[in-house]
Amino acid sequence: MTSGPGMPGTATIAESAELAVVDRSGFVESRHIGSAVVLDATGQVAISVGSPALPVYPRSCMKPFQALAVLESGVSLDPVQTVLATASHAATPAHIEVVASILAEAGLPASALGCPPDWPGASSARDEVIRAHGGRERISMNCSGKHAAMLLACVRNGWDTASYLDPAHPLQERILAVVERETGAPVAHSGVDGCGAPVHALSLEALARGIGRIRRATSGPAEHLTSSILANGWAIDGPGRANTVVIDRLGVVAKLGAEGVMVMATPDGSSVAVKVLDGSLRAATLVALTLLARHGAVTPAQVADLTPDLDLAIHGGAAPVGTIRVSPSL
Repeated sequence: MTSGPGMPGTATIAESAELAVVDRSGFVESRHIGSAVVLDATGQVAISVGSPALPVYPRSCMKPFQALAVLESGVSLDPVQTVLATASHAATPAHIEVVASILAEAGLPASALGCPPDWPGASSARDEVIRAHGGRERISMNCSGKHAAMLLACVRNGWDTASYLDPAHPLQERILAVVERETGAPVAHSGVDGCGAPVHALSLEALARGIGRIRRATSGPAEHLTSSILANGWAIDGPGRANTVVIDRLGVVAKLGAEGVMVMATPDGSSVAVKVLDGSLRAATLVALTLLARHGAVTPAQVADLTPDLDLAIHGGAAPVGTIRVSPSL
């Protein structure tokens, strides 16, 4: 593990590579650096960029493993509820309705959620809350589906609900075991995610391996998780948002994480994991898809067809004057 002054951390600038550039009026205004890895359908490294063997906090890219642990704990969720358990949702009314249904099955109020209050991520939903003189709510936080599913797992298993985010809680111990089992690697470090849940540092290689393994499952909770995501792309993110567009248009399981992390897994079982070192997600989808195209898991034509819908345009006034594009070195 790399380290700063007495503190463990992810890759340094020197250990990273240029992933994308921001072109404004023919001038490269900004550069995004980081690391990435593509694994083939057997879990072997096919493409390596930067230092993907070094750890990152997966942030919300850990949600599929958390959802899998919930499902393996004996919790039965319908397909849409399953997706909300792994979602970073936009808090549209449809999202909130599903989260509320999970809480209702647990017999718990929204106040039991351990995630912090937040505004809806979808601007239309946020505007509706403001017009109704509402405010931030726990159920509107993008991780509320995950938290609701965790609470339901506690109720079903007779575990304490007040302490469900404690790393020593039976549910969190089970999640850690699932993470290490699916990724095939011990976690490098543990901390607290933005939503209050434990987050475990993993290498990008381990993260991609775990996502690919879930995608390749042909039965059981992992297959249910994958098929639910593919059938309900709107639920994992929101209409028109990056993960939803990739899922619906390409049949690729896609999951973003805060601080510039992205994972995807394709129908053939290939997978990609990306970490943008500056924490920005704006280029992560394009970088991940470009690397999958280099590997042959998707086609360049598919990526080109999708690119206009990834909000990559750079504007000057009301007119587009440039774009975010992958680095020539990628």
